[in-house]
Amino acid sequence: MTDQLQESAPALDESDSRTALTAARDHLLSLQHPDGYWKGELETNVTMDVEDLLLRQFLGIRTAAETEQAARWIRAQQRADGTWATFYGGPGDLSTTAEAYTALKLAGDDPDDPHMAAAREWVLAHGGLESTRVFTRIWLAMFGEWSWDELPAMPPEVVLLPKWFPLNTADWGCWARQTIVPLTVVCTLRPNRDLGISVRELRSGRHPAKPRPQWTWEYGFTALDRVLHRYQRHPVGPVREHAMRRAAEWIVARQEADGSWGGIQPPWVYSLLALHLLGYPMDHPVLKQGLDGLERFLIREHTPGGVVRRLEACQSPVWDTVLASIALLDADLAPDDPALRRATDFLLAEEIRVRGDWAVRRPDLPAGGGWAFEFDNDGYPDIDDTAEVVLALNRVRHPDTAAVRGAVERGRRWLRGMASQDGGWAAFDADNTRELVRRLPFCDFGEVIDPPSADVTAHVVEALAALENRDDQVLRRGVKWLLANQEEDGSWFGRWGANHLYGTGAAVPALVRSGVSRDNRALRRAVQWLERHQNDDGGWGEDLRSYDDPDWIGAGDSTASQTAWALLALLAVQRQDTEAVRRGVDFLVRTQRSDGGWDEPQFTGTGFPGDFYINYHLYRIVFPLTALGRYRAAVG
Repeated sequence: MTDQLQESAPALDESDSRTALTAARDHLLSLQHPDGYWKGELETNVTMDVEDLLLRQFLGIRTAAETEQAARWIRAQQRADGTWATFYGGPGDLSTTAEAYTALKLAGDDPDDPHMAAAREWVLAHGGLESTRVFTRIWLAMFGEWSWDELPAMPPEVVLLPKWFPLNTADWGCWARQTIVPLTVVCTLRPNRDLGISVRELRSGRHPAKPRPQWTWEYGFTALDRVLHRYQRHPVGPVREHAMRRAAEWIVARQEADGSWGGIQPPWVYSLLALHLLGYPMDHPVLKQGLDGLERFLIREHTPGGVVRRLEACQSPVWDTVLASIALLDADLAPDDPALRRATDFLLAEEIRVRGDWAVRRPDLPAGGGWAFEFDNDGYPDIDDTAEVVLALNRVRHPDTAAVRGAVERGRRWLRGMASQDGGWAAFDADNTRELVRRLPFCDFGEVIDPPSADVTAHVVEALAALENRDDQVLRRGVKWLLANQEEDGSWFGRWGANHLYGTGAAVPALVRSGVSRDNRALRRAVQWLERHQNDDGGWGEDLRSYDDPDWIGAGDSTASQTAWALLALLAVQRQDTEAVRRGVDFLVRTQRSDGGWDEPQFTGTGFPGDFYINYHLYRIVFPLTALGRYRAAVG
């Protein structure tokens, strides 16, 4: 770095940073489960709770107590303008607000109550039900509140398409294929159950304009949708029957040990609906296990207004455990500390040794060496978790050295084998990049394919660099991918975290670990981008609107986790003596709570860019602790 970039920094009371580190480390240790793992709440938006109530209404199992507790939570999340958002501090979301209104009316709220009237007026002013996403209108159609004829056709014959044919199930991201297959069954059978209320007052009477007849992808797929609608009315009988049977088999085969599908809410809910509509009785083991499993995803909390009940969209014990382990190691906890031994035992037991859908694209890659995000998701180990597990296990000292070494080696092998053809890594699959899938009319619910991303690629590069010769071809191709995918402004896009701060905080340490010089132009540009976007309070923040509006890139209220990501990048290039780093550390010290944690209501995790966001409650602890630990190591 030049003298200009290595400017002197104001003094920082180093005893304060040591005290903050110790407090954060002790707080994190206090949160470890007796079984060795960490698991923070994974907070999303009220859509989860609305659809849980609608599912139970559809199946005829909704209770008054469940409804009251869920409605109490939904009401508590409404904002002053009458809307519900998809993330803290975000703008009102039309579909979320319409669904929340529906749930509260189902719970008995009077439509003339001020909170209901405000929501209704906002929905109507923003296009009404006619402008909501497809999934919202599918739920309404299941209760006769929307016409099935006005929804995109989704024939179950998609499960019969061979893997070389466009739009086959392997072309979808794993979360999307597990959602679409059961939805084809639901939309083919076109159920109409009693909701007990009507929300037709949310209709504006205005329908979005249809594309004009011209040769565009949008028009082409609209024309295809009309053809599929005709086929839905007059299918080839034996083919349709075979497709429905195969869809049911496909769904049942992918149920996890905890009763879920993929460990996430959307495919779980739609799979239960599909099997129920296909005639599976409520006491069938598959349905019973699926419904019982939802209980583990429910959080009940006592509040002054009564018990609230909310549903986690997913759970992240493996991810939380490896991030916690890395943070504690960086905070100078002994590698053989009992807490890390227990965490290692948990991680070793969570290794997935069976083949999943990833093998469609990598049939010759041996099973084993993959880890999933959740407690139970053997069908879909993910590359991001596996990379972090490898990094953590490579640093611990455990009595069973052979078991740890074996797990690390299998993880290394699986990571290498899951590289995409362009040299990068995606989250779940290799070469899941068919853009055609995104253009289908019903794909308005978020990302539906799984291309390589900078954050996942960075984590794999960092893991392989810790284990491999730096001249290894697979590693070098990953480094080349990262350098080629740097944004023009010097940052990296964050697919699974918010947003460019996350991507940059992952890419810079990975590139340094892989042997890229700290004076490399790409790293210098990243440093300049980070220092330009530091807030006046010393922290960093990036609002989730940055996925849709470039003006928000690198801009937002300072948060503990995002400040930590920026610090991790700056510390990787040895910027510990600069004003930017000292101010960032000072921000963490000043904003730390007395119990060693940090407040962070902002959502800094990403499910689908532009559509679905997450507040990982453990991020506000593990990342600041990691940053403080690396800062303390850097300054000696």
